[in-house]
Amino acid sequence: MNLNLKRPFVVFDLETTGVQVGADHIVQMCFLKVLPSGDTEERTYLVRPADREGNTLHIPEETTAIHGISDTMVAHERTFAEIAPELADFIGDADLGGYNSNKFDVPMLVEEFLRANHPFSLKGRFLVDVQNIFHKMEQRTLKAAYHFYCNKELENAHSADADTRATFEVLKAQLDKYQGVPFIERNGSSSFVENDIESLSRFSTLTPNADLVGHMHFDHQHREVFSFGKHKGQVVEEVFQKEPAYYDWIMKADFPLSTKQLCTDIYQRIRQNKLEQLKQKFQS
Repeated sequence: MNLNLKRPFVVFDLETTGVQVGADHIVQMCFLKVLPSGDTEERTYLVRPADREGNTLHIPEETTAIHGISDTMVAHERTFAEIAPELADFIGDADLGGYNSNKFDVPMLVEEFLRANHPFSLKGRFLVDVQNIFHKMEQRTLKAAYHFYCNKELENAHSADADTRATFEVLKAQLDKYQGVPFIERNGSSSFVENDIESLSRFSTLTPNADLVGHMHFDHQHREVFSFGKHKGQVVEEVFQKEPAYYDWIMKADFPLSTKQLCTDIYQRIRQNKLEQLKQKFQS
């Protein structure tokens, strides 16, 4: 089944130096752009991991053993900062999809754009995580998903281009297999895998995270709440008001830039609210 698209949809996969979004870097990436017409465009990049000054970073041997990308292979490639402008232009306003992408690939991509100081916003985009659809309906891995849905063996697993194309094929097969098949939510309501990016985005989102990596989530009042540490379960804004030093600790610690950015937004929101209260006090 072909995707029912209202605007472009980009399926992508990343290979990295490790799995820590705040510390690791992209070494290979592939983007498959699907247009509403059904036409596709594909871009694959090898990326030289580098710090903010452009100094090359080492790819750990244990990571190279998984995806096969070594320091030598990327030695003469561009850094993400050098690729960022053309990549942002290629993605445009497209919605995004991948395999385990909500948890890893999307946060990592945003992190690299932030490091490069290049504007890239998720606002208004729908995110489709094919793994979450798979885990809800069958609960297996990408290689097994490819065999289960497409009856094919995944060659060159952990290669960004092979994984990207396999993910796109699995998504289309999921649309065929689950058309009209209900999924019973924990509250007893039914939901469906529908051929619509907005619906797929809702279905493949497991938790309402406030930040990209899940250090904060939204409660039933849509307030940001900590998901970790000594303040786990507490409203972020209330914690920062009572203990401003906790905000300072987060900003100095090894958290992803996207998480720090959200904390800064919340902290500035607190200050703005205080200023408004002072204005009202003096005006009354």
